[in-house]
Amino acid sequence: MKDNVTETPGNWWQRLAGGLKRSSSALGGAIAEVVLKRQLDSAAIDEIEDVLIRADIGLTTSAEIATALRYARFSATASADDVKAVVASEIEKVLAPVAQPLVIDTAKKPFVILVAGVNGSGKTTTIGKLAAKLRAEGRSVMLAAGDTFRAAAIEQLKIWAERSGSAFMARAAGSDPAGLVFDALAAAKERGTDVLLVDTAGRLQNRTELMEELQKIVRVIKKMDASAPHAVLLVLDATVGQNALLQVEVFQKAVGVTGLVMTKLDGTARGGILVAIAAKFAVPVHFIGVGESVEDLASFSARDFGRAIAGLES
Repeated sequence: MKDNVTETPGNWWQRLAGGLKRSSSALGGAIAEVVLKRQLDSAAIDEIEDVLIRADIGLTTSAEIATALRYARFSATASADDVKAVVASEIEKVLAPVAQPLVIDTAKKPFVILVAGVNGSGKTTTIGKLAAKLRAEGRSVMLAAGDTFRAAAIEQLKIWAERSGSAFMARAAGSDPAGLVFDALAAAKERGTDVLLVDTAGRLQNRTELMEELQKIVRVIKKMDASAPHAVLLVLDATVGQNALLQVEVFQKAVGVTGLVMTKLDGTARGGILVAIAAKFAVPVHFIGVGESVEDLASFSARDFGRAIAGLES
């Protein structure tokens, strides 16, 4: 049996629209300005295409949206919201195929989720929030502090384990991370734990030796369970913009990323980078984060994201 990981109920639209305020103000505001000051002719659409490119939507998708606007046959009284609706619809088309929930296969015990990402991406916090969601669904969870290089990361994960009621496995700072993960998987198997969430050291994608260590962790996991890790989540910080494209490419080659979590969308005007990533890599997007609380990490909806980033109401 496979279960989807869902977000806790709440007014998600308000949080999403609020979290994407910087991006929607930059994108929706610029579109409104163009529509207000001139007739929606070819030159105006070119201007809107430039706005989309500046918002990190990506060259290909921006061109496709511009084409859709040219064929939309707007009336002379077309409003900014009419244009935004086309933009939102085209963004939704790109995102719909990748908007996939994280599915937990209950036949796998534990279901092993390896979480990777560069320093500062919000990786450890994301693991904590995900653990809280899984626990709220009644699953047993273990957190493995595989970021053994930073004592602060171990302590942070321990706090999340206590807060969420999850089991916790750690070693002293500086210990071998692959050895720690081996012990955690053995303990999780013995206890019949539903989900094992493995934190890893934040590593820059251009540090070959650190990427090799991440690959070693995967090899160690596979020695104990050939089907694991069952999910490899890459946590991306939206504020890094175009650099996120390179991160997906490098981590995909190194450890075969199965899904993405995009964090810190509330801290940037360039939330459109998620669209560019979806268009280029077609990797499932499981969650997005638009704030600090557990509820601010939620399952990804293509329609909601498209409308929110274009500055439309739900």
